Order: sequence, then C-alpha cells, then structure tokens
Amino acid sequence: MHSSKTLFITGVSSGFGSALAQEALNAGHRVIGTVRNDADLKSFEALSADRAHGVLLDVTDFERIDGVIADVEATLGPVDVLVNNAGYGHEGIFEESPLAQMRRQFDVNVFGAAAMIKAFVPYFRQRRAGHILNITSMGGTITMPGIAYYCSSKFALEGLSDTLSKELRPFNIFVTAVAPGSFRTDWAARSMQRTARSIADYDASFDPVRKAREEKSGKQLGDPRKAARAMLQLIASAAPPAHLLLGSDALNLVRDKLQRSLSDIEQWETLTRSTDG
Repeated sequence: MHSSKTLFITGVSSGFGSALAQEALNAGHRVIGTVRNDADLKSFEALSADRAHGVLLDVTDFERIDGVIADVEATLGPVDVLVNNAGYGHEGIFEESPLAQMRRQFDVNVFGAAAMIKAFVPYFRQRRAGHILNITSMGGTITMPGIAYYCSSKFALEGLSDTLSKELRPFNIFVTAVAPGSFRTDWAARSMQRTARSIADYDASFDPVRKAREEKSGKQLGDPRKAARAMLQLIASAAPPAHLLLGSDALNLVRDKLQRSLSDIEQWETLTRSTDG
C-alpha cells in the first residue's frame, strides 16, 4: 500500500476534478473537494463516508478563500496536494467577445488558482512539503482561432506554474502544470461558454472549427479516468516534472508547435542578434 495522502481538489463535481476525486478515493487517499451547491456537496460526500469531504466554495469568492483554507487545515489537514482543477472554456472570436468575458475567464482560470495557491503555500512552506497541480491545457502552449480568452488564461497559468516551481523548490514544494489534450469531459459541452456570432467576415475561418468541436464532443480521444490515474502517479513521484502533457494529441500538437518555434528562432537569428551592443 502506498502512503495515503490528503488531496484538496477544486471543482470536484465534473470533468477531471470528478474523475481524479473518484480515482484518489478508490486508491485510499482522502479528498477534500470544492463544490458550488448543496446537491453537489451531498453527492460528493456520498462517495466515501469517512474520506470524502465537501467544501462549499467558488474559487472567485476571493474574500472567503483564506478563511476557508485555514479552517480546512485546522479541521481536516494537513493537506498534501492542492489540485487547481476548477475552470471552464470560453469560445468566441476575439473581436466579437466582450472584455467582461475575458475578465471572467481570467477570474476563474487564473486568479482563482492563484488565490488557492496563496492560501495553501504558507502551510506547505512551514511543513517543507507539498505538491501543487495546476490543470492547464495543451491550449497553454498551442492556440487555435476562436478560443483567444481561454488560451490566454492557460498561457498565464502555465507561466505562473513554471515560475512557482522554481520559487517553491527550496521548500520541497513541487509545482506541476498538467496539460491535457482533448478528453471526454464537459469542457466542450455543458461547461463551454460561447459568445454569439456577429461578424460575417469570420464565418469561413471559424464556423468549421466550432462545428468540428461540437461534433467531437463526447467522442474525444482522452479518457478522464486514465488522466486521473496518471495524476495519481505524478503525485506519488519523488521528483515530479514542472510540466506534464496528457494525451497523444497534446503530445503531437505541442511538439509540432515547439519545433516550429525553434525553426522561427533560427530563421530570424541574425536580426535577433543585431540588437546587441
């Protein structure tokens, strides 16, 4: 039997959060999970009478987070692993999408995660132990038209994760950005927030992208339960990486993007060097 850990997972009522919570409980871990209503709280706690603990919390309720986490640490802690899973996808052409929708996307996907990390780091640092998993996306490295706000938020979370992996390493705290490809979660269905179309100029480039995403929804390559098991292996590792891709589509697309970036760097190297001295 591996050593049992206490995981704190945001957004356990659907998607990767739900899959990870269930697999972690099956493996003998304790899970504290955030939900946003009483019904979700009850169904989460029903998964295990003694090892599933629900917490009513919206990750954008910034004023409450520190107090809630202090309470969790005092009554249910110590927490070993923080998993920032809560998030959603916004789909919409940049020019058509109000700035308020970008702010909301960042509030949930970036500031929500940052606030959770801020609340937990003092405890992890005092204990000289801890692991933070930030669920990003292959969309934190690659981009495609129609998800500018989403990709921007995931690029930001990738940057935050990578910096923190260096900043917190002296305290034996690991930070891993977990970047899934396409998985059979609610991301492209119930969870997706779509901005209405209004500018015909974008029809030709974007309509096929939206249609393909809608048709693929529910039939994606990735199995969320296998993603959850991969994350449990990551948590058990003595030296986890700062970045982990999940899914062969993510692997292929990200590898291709990085290779193209390298060839751009080489092509423009002379101009790049021309600014020295």
